[in-house]
Amino acid sequence: MLEKGALVDYNDPLIPELPDMRAYDIKKKSVELTPENLAAYDCVLISTDHTVYEWDFIVKHSRLVVDTRNATKNVLEGRDKIVKA
Repeated sequence: MLEKGALVDYNDPLIPELPDMRAYDIKKKSVELTPENLAAYDCVLISTDHTVYEWDFIVKHSRLVVDTRNATKNVLEGRDKIVKA
């Protein structure tokens, strides 16, 4: 996505800053999941299903959620914004 010009951030409470990697030079820090931050993104991608996440909150404040882990299976409101991948 970065190679295509996308602006990308991430959130992971277990990885507050991306470590140095051999194949990639990506310097990023985990961003806070606030209503304002979530609403600012065109898309929120779920790539891990940590139990610390409040999926209802994330879906509520996001424009579009691409769920690759079926993490939002129990979310009732905002299902029209969820795409399973």
